[in-house]
Amino acid sequence: MDNTFSNNRITDLFRIKNPVIQGGMVWCSGWKLASAVSNNGGLGLLGAGSMYPQVLREHIQKMHKATQKPWGVNVPLLYPDIEELMQVIVDEGVKIVFTSAGSPAKWTPYLKEHGIIVAHVIANSRLAKKCEDAGVDAIVAEGFEAGGHEGREETTTMNLIPLVRKVTSLPLIAAGGIGSGQQILAAMALGADGVQIGSLFALSEESSAHKAFKETAVNAKEGDTMLTLKQLAPVRLLKNHFFKLVEEAQQRGASPEELKELLGRGRAKKGIFEGNLDEGELEIGQVAALVEDVKPVSQIMKSLLEEFQETKKNICR
Repeated sequence: MDNTFSNNRITDLFRIKNPVIQGGMVWCSGWKLASAVSNNGGLGLLGAGSMYPQVLREHIQKMHKATQKPWGVNVPLLYPDIEELMQVIVDEGVKIVFTSAGSPAKWTPYLKEHGIIVAHVIANSRLAKKCEDAGVDAIVAEGFEAGGHEGREETTTMNLIPLVRKVTSLPLIAAGGIGSGQQILAAMALGADGVQIGSLFALSEESSAHKAFKETAVNAKEGDTMLTLKQLAPVRLLKNHFFKLVEEAQQRGASPEELKELLGRGRAKKGIFEGNLDEGELEIGQVAALVEDVKPVSQIMKSLLEEFQETKKNICR
């Protein structure tokens, strides 16, 4: 795979071997996962969305020891302690930050002033211009298939990538529903320079997600996940008891306040990190239906790159 991505804008920007970025997923993306991805040629991201500032600091310090390769931090901009998180990132010498769940305009200039490379996650082409105006270095376009929080438009990755590519010349990273080398090639054929992969890495051995969550997600079939909670923040969940409670509440016309009360605090932690498969919020993407078992990151990366090469070779025959 050494020469497959030569002169690729994402590998050049982040100084990585392969344009594969690991999503900074809540309760999954600790230092063990992020460092494993970086050490295997991709770009690992710590998921700050489920970390208090001091916990993030500890994970950053462990990253510095665990890898000499490039890595970064994913920061949801709606995080309540965002100022403290950003200060930790600057204090600890983080070089790459992916921002999401908010406007890039507020924090991109601050990060750039400190020499940090910034990528921002969007779910529709309208936000691409805002990313350019804010001065981000790259855009992540995340389609409807993704796990976790996403856009309300329900635009699939296959449609979103060419739509975003039409309106921006920035380096473009495709996300949502990508879990194989074939899908990486498809995303790049549509105009992406690289890919961000979440669910596949969330179900790796190095992921900090609970074993029970991983096993349940690996056993998921087509149609076992669904987008819900669009009145608050759209999120793709595995169907379980909590999901049914949400659906019942929405069908009877529950207000956003009622849904917030039902959601409460710590639902994602309960499901993903603690393994409560009935009452937890089980966030995962549609690609879980394609994942057959829990593997180490080294094996996942090897398979992705081999599949990419083989598919590209077969198409070019």
